[in-house]
Amino acid sequence: MSRLALMGRSQNGPPRIEALRIRNFRALQDVRLDRLGPLTAFVGPNASGKSTVFDAFAFLSECLGTGLRGAWERRGRFRELRTRDQTGPLEFELKYRERPKAPLITYHLEIDEKAKGPVVAREWLRWTRRQRGRPFRFLNFEGGEGEVVTGDEPEEDDTRERSALASPEYLAVSTLGQLAENPRVVALRNFIEGWFLSYFSVSDARGIPEAGPQEQLSRTGDNLANVLQYLSEQRPADYQYIISLLKMRVPGVEQVTAEPLADGRLLLRIRDAPFDQPFLARYASDGTLKMLAYLTMLHSPSRPALLGIEEPENYLHPRLLPILAEECRAAAQRSQVLIATHSPYFVDGLRPEEVWVLERTSSGHTHAHNVADIQGIPQFTLEGAKLGALWMEGHFRVGDPLAAAQGSASV
Repeated sequence: MSRLALMGRSQNGPPRIEALRIRNFRALQDVRLDRLGPLTAFVGPNASGKSTVFDAFAFLSECLGTGLRGAWERRGRFRELRTRDQTGPLEFELKYRERPKAPLITYHLEIDEKAKGPVVAREWLRWTRRQRGRPFRFLNFEGGEGEVVTGDEPEEDDTRERSALASPEYLAVSTLGQLAENPRVVALRNFIEGWFLSYFSVSDARGIPEAGPQEQLSRTGDNLANVLQYLSEQRPADYQYIISLLKMRVPGVEQVTAEPLADGRLLLRIRDAPFDQPFLARYASDGTLKMLAYLTMLHSPSRPALLGIEEPENYLHPRLLPILAEECRAAAQRSQVLIATHSPYFVDGLRPEEVWVLERTSSGHTHAHNVADIQGIPQFTLEGAKLGALWMEGHFRVGDPLAAAQGSASV
């Protein structure tokens, strides 16, 4: 068992999303993702909706973290957010557990648009406390007004506290999730706000930031040197583990150091064998920097509960990608990991239940298919077939851009 898997074992375990439904969000007119596990990869043609699924997660996280209006404005308001030719609110419904075997909690959110801007049309939280009980809502709001059952373990017959938010633009989970009397709401707010969607940029990582340790990598990776400074100073064992993995993945790398300068800047240096003098990381290959960033992201002790990475295959050698998939699975012991990829080599390192194929149908809307549900695929993999090879050979039977183009040409 890997060192990370051992580190990630916990009596409680991290929160996990088990299912997600998205409606009226761009091309996601009505998409259901059920049976989500610790590691999930999305594949499919360009413009099939992979990035939109990622943005749905980012949108929810921003709504709770920085506010609904900012997330709405940044995405072009309802003109760009709502599925074309559709009416009604944006809808998000996720089912999750705070820890393994904890009660299943459903969070439902509907966002509409009025003359003055976005509003939360409906928002509720539901769970089942007893094994033979029925599900009930312990938070229920419409248009900025509603009720909540306080306490650590809300029961259906507990007293419901009426409440009115200052504006229908505010999310009840964001507002009430700041009050200690609502621990289940607090837990959900912290969970969603902490989601991390990486949009790593090699050019940003080449910069020379101001010195100062930072615990978590930024979305673009422009503070990679700062995170490595923190790890080398505060978590040397984790730092050495990450560098040892980099040395295994990138032949020739011997040492990585974050060196503060007298003028307050921070230089990231890499030393190659057999040379004695290190060189600036800004002159390292794109693949070396990207692998270093991914290993830091996946193995940092301060990882978020949900981590998303788009197209990890860029700049990396194909033979490294199944290994990177294994790194992601190990990291999924402590963070739920989402991947969007076009690489069959990365998919070779995955299992059928971990892969979802997205495709745009003739209606222009995205449909999602779990590979484990495609006839024959689980049997092929049990016989030793690689999943990426099956994908390239057309065995998925959905999400093939060439087949779609040939079908259109023949009409």
